[in-house]
Amino acid sequence: MAGIYIHIPFCRQACHYCDFHFSTNLDRMEQMADMICKELELRAEYLLNKDLETIYFGGGTPSLLKPKLIEKILNQIAKTYNSNWKEVTLEANPDDLSEDNLRSWQNLGIDRLSLGIQSFDEEVLKFYNRAHSAEESRSAIEKARKVGFEKFSLDLIYGFPQPNHELWKRDLSEAIAQNPGHISSYALTVEPKTALGNWTQKGQFQPADEDFVAEQFEILQEQTETAGYIQYEVSNFGKPDQFALHNTNYWKGVPYLGVGPSAHSFDGKNRGANPSSNSLYLKSMENGTPPFAVDNLTEDERLNEYILTGLRTLWGIDFEFIHRDFGHDLLTSKKSILSQMDSEGWLLWQDKKLSLTKSGKLLADSIAAALFV
Repeated sequence: MAGIYIHIPFCRQACHYCDFHFSTNLDRMEQMADMICKELELRAEYLLNKDLETIYFGGGTPSLLKPKLIEKILNQIAKTYNSNWKEVTLEANPDDLSEDNLRSWQNLGIDRLSLGIQSFDEEVLKFYNRAHSAEESRSAIEKARKVGFEKFSLDLIYGFPQPNHELWKRDLSEAIAQNPGHISSYALTVEPKTALGNWTQKGQFQPADEDFVAEQFEILQEQTETAGYIQYEVSNFGKPDQFALHNTNYWKGVPYLGVGPSAHSFDGKNRGANPSSNSLYLKSMENGTPPFAVDNLTEDERLNEYILTGLRTLWGIDFEFIHRDFGHDLLTSKKSILSQMDSEGWLLWQDKKLSLTKSGKLLADSIAAALFV
């Protein structure tokens, strides 16, 4: 199995919290689509002898692309690999969900939408500098259903500083009331090179403290579970038949090819990335040389990645697999650490497989780091 990730590095405006690679200059979208097609062709051997299963348009804001450009990219993928895809996801902002766009995307084979809702509160949306309103979010969901989309995910942000949790409870309740098959939710993070980072440095913004954010994560776990969602990854909650296949494959270590500026790739052993620069990417591709830089991983780095990603998921990690494939007996070498974590109530055991409890998931990355070799 394999996947393809396509990074569309354009947005109408910069969200105040976002540090993903994008440009608000939309003049070169057609050229970018052409160069993405060229990269797909030139790097065809990256997924040699692997069955392409999923395609994911991320960004940036992929829903800004004209349908004809999305079609061009999908045609190139079909020509280079195959067209027997199980899932094609498009990240979309609510303000781009016209019925014409929705029907065009559906006709192109896109069967899953990831909607950047973030909040249903108008003041919060304005603070984030989102391009849509809460009403546009509600309308977008309604239109997607009307057109016939059965698989879509709502993205939400928690941890916005408030005197209490009422705002977050309202956001989460409204999202659940919309009855999407999938919800992705992430804590508001202050990144250095963002407006939010600048405000924080100047003392103009005070992020919520860790306890407040942790309490909102627990509310998220409780309300989604009550509504029938499964927390199959720390930040992702799906109905039983609506887990995101593409992202699930990431966490399970399935190879994928990333194309476009800043896109990352993984061939099953080593990682690599394109530069986070539209101009550098376009120039390199025009010269026929994909600007892809390989990051060769050591065996221990691969094992640590397996631990880090595995412990974030419902499926956890397998100590027998670790012993067999990496030569490390972590059950013995980490015995005292595992015993201490067990006593804290963070671990779930099934034979020699380990996953995390609800409280453990709050500390997933720290628990993983303690098990690194």
